[in-house]
Amino acid sequence: MIIRGAIICDINGERYGDVRIEEGVITQIGENLSGDEMIDAQGCYLIPGLIDTDVRLKDAQLSRTNLEKLSRRALHGGVSTVVLASDSVPRIDNEITLEFVQQHRYLPHGATIESAVSGLNDAGALSNIAIMLKKGCVSVHTSTINDYNLISRIAQYLKMANRALFYKAEEKSFVESGVMSDGVIASQLGLPGISPLSEVVHIASMIEIARHFGIKVVFKSVTEPRSITLISEARNSGVDVVCEVSIHHLFKNDSACLGFDTDAKINPPLVNESKRLELINALKKGEIHALSALHQPNSDIHKDITFYDAHEGTTSISEYLPLLYTYLIDTDTITMPKLLDLVSRAPAEQIGMQSGEITVGSVCDCVVFDPKQKVEVPHHHSLYKKETLKGKVMMAICRGEVTKF
Repeated sequence: MIIRGAIICDINGERYGDVRIEEGVITQIGENLSGDEMIDAQGCYLIPGLIDTDVRLKDAQLSRTNLEKLSRRALHGGVSTVVLASDSVPRIDNEITLEFVQQHRYLPHGATIESAVSGLNDAGALSNIAIMLKKGCVSVHTSTINDYNLISRIAQYLKMANRALFYKAEEKSFVESGVMSDGVIASQLGLPGISPLSEVVHIASMIEIARHFGIKVVFKSVTEPRSITLISEARNSGVDVVCEVSIHHLFKNDSACLGFDTDAKINPPLVNESKRLELINALKKGEIHALSALHQPNSDIHKDITFYDAHEGTTSISEYLPLLYTYLIDTDTITMPKLLDLVSRAPAEQIGMQSGEITVGSVCDCVVFDPKQKVEVPHHHSLYKKETLKGKVMMAICRGEVTKF
């Protein structure tokens, strides 16, 4: 198969050319290539598949149907590999649940599904981290653990296995009592707010854990500018910490909650416009190292209720690449190669994979993306409902399998 006339774009830049793919591997890149199967990609980008390491299932329910839907929708959004967060129901903390996920790892015409293992089991004790990592979990995932004996033991396992900790910093006492970010909008709506300290204090403490044990910590869905400053300072001093931010916190602010719109109730909550602009500035300065669609869809029964009682989360992975293009590339916020570093190379590195480059000899997990097309967001429980986005995924090649949309 030859993809002809595409804008070949990866972390190294852009160039025009043809790409020959044989048995799922790129065997030649050049001009005027010929072959039996030719795909005209004039005016389209050919880019590495995106990788999202912070993905959840509908209603957090671990089921075959939900895994199948996630796999197909992720690929439709340009994502070739997803990593399930471990906080599903049931929790991914034992060999049985992991085996179930792995049975659906390579679904036809869908993204590859990987999994993180929960640091703790349902009883609050350490899960069998060593066994789960050997069985194929790509990382350890946890939200804040206030027991530093437990977190130290997790760090020791990670050090031995040379794996990263996916860490969601949140003070549970704040989160359980609030439903959106503390501030003017929360006061206007009469809703209890969540203090920014919920995130910042635990990022500060985990930086010291990472420093002491020499482990990599990926801070998931960071929202506070102060947190980004702490992470940046730690990296400059040699600590292996990474700042991941969700697209929602770059694209929207807490005013989306006005009218008690439950589709804007996400975790972590949207921040005010001033902080959102600080996050954009941090992105431009290179202080944000990875992005996520923070996909966490919910059924109507969990969204068509009061804001206070509604479940957190929004659906976003089906439109991930068009969202990125519309809000970051079309606005000249960052370049396409920089974007691919944030959504392909960096998240791949976090789970021990290689991605982000289109080169001869590499496996072709790639996406053909037409920036001239437009797509409507169809989901009535999306933060971006009724929006028209620029760009459309026309085709994906994942594990050697071609899927056209």
